[in-house]
Amino acid sequence: MTENSLSFPSALRLNKPDDYKKVFAKPVKSGDQYFTLLAIRNDLDHPRLGLAIAKKQIKKAVHRNAIKRAVRENFRMRQHNLGSMDIVVLARREAIDAPEEALSHSLEKHWSRLVSRCASCS
Repeated sequence: MTENSLSFPSALRLNKPDDYKKVFAKPVKSGDQYFTLLAIRNDLDHPRLGLAIAKKQIKKAVHRNAIKRAVRENFRMRQHNLGSMDIVVLARREAIDAPEEALSHSLEKHWSRLVSRCASCS
């Protein structure tokens, strides 16, 4: 992976159930009205993103997909500032009606919170 690449290849994704289990087991958390983010340190030289957008919270697929696109895009643009973390994003009902700018602002706050909190975690 090149240093200045802003792509979102499979190496930047949590793909396996075991990857998700590790994050859910003992995470550093950051939450607000739109999202809850869970993170742990990884042994790689880049961050990885996982999405857990529940049908129970967000009923319509069109809304779930829009939220996923917004999260992936924000992650893609900020990936080089995140360090070595595995992050799982969970969305809340309030994210459905939120403007994209509000979601983006919320995610940016979460990224910076997780970076500072995960600096001390193992």
